Amino acid sequence: MNAQHQPTGSAYFIAQNTQVPELHTLSVLVNNEPGVLARVIGLFSGRGYNIESLTVSETEHEKHLSRITIVTKGTPQVLQQIKAQLERIVPVRSVVDLTVRARDLGQDKPIERELAIVKVAGTGDDRVEALRLADAFRAQVIDANTEHFIFEITGRVSKIEQFIAIMRPLGLVEICRTGVAAMNRGPQGM
Repeated sequence: MNAQHQPTGSAYFIAQNTQVPELHTLSVLVNNEPGVLARVIGLFSGRGYNIESLTVSETEHEKHLSRITIVTKGTPQVLQQIKAQLERIVPVRSVVDLTVRARDLGQDKPIERELAIVKVAGTGDDRVEALRLADAFRAQVIDANTEHFIFEITGRVSKIEQFIAIMRPLGLVEICRTGVAAMNRGPQGM
């Protein structure tokens, strides 16, 4: 018998899982109070779900609301389970799978942006090339001296990854990334 189809004491071993894991962006609106983030993250770690990116910030000070943006990967069944479990956490006001919502509304993928601060050290031709490439990527120089540059770059995750890869051979020293901030297109809110 195939190792994947061996009996486990349950009839569920018969059904083969053919679902392919997908990358999804979840937007979670929560009350801004102590311990909320720990409870949300605890849900992920306790069930073995991985978080690819996490961004948290207060969005409405008067209403004491914060928005948590989570990029995670899983099969549609696992993502539905994550969403349902998040909705059961008491300080959670709403959970929206931005990836699914955009698809259901016939819209393009949600708008996703990330900020990165990238330090590159170098001299001579490498220094000139780093500055030229940063300009091509619309990265801003936010600190510089004769030995290094610190660039600020904002864009899609793929743009940030490409910029980092290009800077690596030119003297990449350090990277700091914020994580993804995302919002669906169109006039409706969460």
